[in-house]
Amino acid sequence: MKLSFSQEDENFRAEVACWLTENLVGEFEQLKFRGGPGDEHMFPKERKKWEQKLAQGGWSCVGWPKEHGGRGCSIEQQVIFNEEYARAGAPGHVGHIGEGLAGPTIIAFGNKAQQQKYLPGIAAGTELWCQGYSEPGAGSDLANVRTKAHFDEEKGKWIINGQKVWTSLAHESDFIFVIARTDPKSTAHKGLGFFLMKMDQPGIEVRGIEQLTGTSEFNEVFFDEAECDADDIVGEPGEGWAVAMGLLGFERGVSTLGQQMQFQNELNQIIAIAKENGSNKDPVIRQRIADAHVGLKIMRYNSMRMLSSDGGSNKETLIYKLLWSTWHRDLGELAMDVLGPEAEILMSAPYDLTRLQSMYLFVRSDTIYGGTNEIQRNIIAERGLGMPKEPKISIK
Repeated sequence: MKLSFSQEDENFRAEVACWLTENLVGEFEQLKFRGGPGDEHMFPKERKKWEQKLAQGGWSCVGWPKEHGGRGCSIEQQVIFNEEYARAGAPGHVGHIGEGLAGPTIIAFGNKAQQQKYLPGIAAGTELWCQGYSEPGAGSDLANVRTKAHFDEEKGKWIINGQKVWTSLAHESDFIFVIARTDPKSTAHKGLGFFLMKMDQPGIEVRGIEQLTGTSEFNEVFFDEAECDADDIVGEPGEGWAVAMGLLGFERGVSTLGQQMQFQNELNQIIAIAKENGSNKDPVIRQRIADAHVGLKIMRYNSMRMLSSDGGSNKETLIYKLLWSTWHRDLGELAMDVLGPEAEILMSAPYDLTRLQSMYLFVRSDTIYGGTNEIQRNIIAERGLGMPKEPKISIK
């Protein structure tokens, strides 16, 4: 496992840090430490402009191959970029689903025409994507999706009908990738298709879901005879499961270390408040802060282990979602206990929350979205440890 970086990589780190210092100024100064989970509603227009600023500076899609508009950075340099990006307080990527999920999937599984059609807009920061996976009756269990797709020979297009839910930034997105059932008689993971669709069209309706924080970064997306060009299915009909699983592999990639740097920023804020209000003198609080620090270090070493083995495709990746989501949920509770009575006071009605208050409310969802803790434990048991699946009782 690699725990250090070469001198060349450290020079790259200095280059990244320098560019961020020089460019996170002026109109972008207000974006520092904003955006990201629980704060996606803040400065959407300005953050879109920041995405384009990154692209102009050559810092968009740094891990993509150069022939697809990326920088062609090594795994080590991608890790460094994500770390320094978070360390500088650069805003949450409003285009992260396109850059981190849609783009790599199109590169890996899409054809040349699809790559030429969609990748330039993602790399330039001008076209944003959202993810059409979860459904009301299936949650994040893709094998149970009910959204349907049939091919209309007369129109020469795929027609999509169904509903997706918990769709982050759908209201800001230009495109969506959708898992839908191409074979109405199929079950489980068979008979699925992976579709690339334009959001601004008749037949697609976006409805915001208001959260405890009063914000609506999640959405429901309804498809009512929505159309997808015949050439915009990735792979063949029935191959959607393989494409979808490939995409989920990208989700556990180098961005994990950038995520951890964001966690470190939150922990640093909690420590500063503890010192300021004197709660750091409480031995229980001190121990919990120490535990949070240790947990974050363990998370980093596990991520380095993941990335040191076959590009992150090993079994260590199976535990990461369960590890970080549980740790982050506990950090939210620590933040409230450090704040003490102030944690229960709002600046003004109805939802003028501080960053830590908003973080505490949002992290309650960390152990649910992207696969619940219960599902993650099943995955670890079955795929990682080779244990048998739970018996299913068929009721006729």
